[in-house]
Amino acid sequence: MSARLTPTSIRRSPAPSARRRGRSLRTAVGTLSAVVALAGLVTVQASTQTAAQGSGAAEPAATLVAAQVAAKKKSTNPPTPGAFTGYGFDQCLAPSQAAMDVWLKHSPFLAVGIYISGNSRHCRNQPNLTPTWVSNQLAKGWKLLPITLGPQSSCVGRYPKYGKNIDPTISTSKTGSWAAARKQAVAEADTAVATARNLGIVPGSTLFYDLEGWSDYRNATCREASLAFLSAWTVQVRKLGYKSGVYSSAGSGMRVLDDARKERRSDVTLPDQIWIARWDGKANTSTSYISDAGWKKARIKQYRGGHDETWGGVKINIDSNYLDLGDSTPAKETHCGGVRVDLIRYRALKPKTASYTPSAPVVKALQCLLTEKGLYRGRITGNFNKATGKAAGAWQQATGRPTSTVRWRRLDWVTLLSAGTRPMLKTGSTGPDVRRVQRAVGAAMPKRKVPITGRYDATTAAHVAAYNKVAGAGKTGQVKSATWARLARGVY
Repeated sequence: MSARLTPTSIRRSPAPSARRRGRSLRTAVGTLSAVVALAGLVTVQASTQTAAQGSGAAEPAATLVAAQVAAKKKSTNPPTPGAFTGYGFDQCLAPSQAAMDVWLKHSPFLAVGIYISGNSRHCRNQPNLTPTWVSNQLAKGWKLLPITLGPQSSCVGRYPKYGKNIDPTISTSKTGSWAAARKQAVAEADTAVATARNLGIVPGSTLFYDLEGWSDYRNATCREASLAFLSAWTVQVRKLGYKSGVYSSAGSGMRVLDDARKERRSDVTLPDQIWIARWDGKANTSTSYISDAGWKKARIKQYRGGHDETWGGVKINIDSNYLDLGDSTPAKETHCGGVRVDLIRYRALKPKTASYTPSAPVVKALQCLLTEKGLYRGRITGNFNKATGKAAGAWQQATGRPTSTVRWRRLDWVTLLSAGTRPMLKTGSTGPDVRRVQRAVGAAMPKRKVPITGRYDATTAAHVAAYNKVAGAGKTGQVKSATWARLARGVY
């Protein structure tokens, strides 16, 4: 799953061996990362832990980890990824802060997969992956997908890469209902949680186990050992306060999990979220290999494997993903005690005449919005009175459009509705800023009837792309500084 190329300033890592069709998170091998917190910093280093002969269970440094966690100040970071619907990428080596900032501004992505633990990962040395890096990404709006790549199924055929004492395969011993495999999973979960905590990835976050795909999902030994392992991973991760996620190929790991779900197997504990590897080029969460009935709103699909993408001049080799996790619709807004400001059409207004009466709901919306700007101090009546005209004129003057007549036009609506901060917005963004741009674009292009939901989805992206084209702000469906600048001038 992991991508191999970091930004152009970082050397390309060795290319992995040839992939089979449907292979998941690109595998890389290395020693287990032990995260040691010192003075608030995290140093990632190779662990001296070894796997026990036979079971392959790692020897956890539980006492040290517990002490580190207890000493670490409680993080204020939000759980990740949380509810999110949109695009993401994964890359073996966590990109630099500079690269992340450029991709936040220019790319369609808002989620990123990061490898935090596991002996079988290639990117065990993560110079960029620190608590500061994690908190910075979360504060900027990135959704993080922490990944563990530890013991793999013996049917995969590519493991162990560095020997059974370094990256053992999942035990195939049936003794004690696959007790050895379960023990391995508990050890991996313990390490993953300790690492996550030290990085500031807080409880409530989802930790994903990367189980690479294999050719014959019907092999009973590999299937049952893997199910026992993944069940124990899920139980232990939940026990420690996190959500369980599993990444695997649609035709193997995902298929056996979905079969267990359909069969309602009591001996299998299903993960909270799944990450399907299916390189069909379709940015959705469906595949013919498994049913759509399971894990609704709890899915990710890796729909394209390793490839280079360049955004803002920064090239990274990535896998592409589409996420549909939870209900990402934000809470409703309340304005002026319940005045409706989300309108289907923001009509032009002027004082009442013998032949014209302004729409009361539209006037109320204007009065409310001018109240929030501190310009209107009267009662919100829906009557376009002198006080309303005076406040409207003050806004026009403040935005460089003084007028000798009391008229409120389309461009005035656009400037008022878009006023505020100017963040980068794209598919997956949510909240008041999204509502502002939806209102403003709707006012600028009334025939498009832009839905005001607070969620930046494909529909919103299409409306924004249309506006950007008309306003000369580019051809993308993203809200960038040029988009905000045109809206602030009332361009339509």
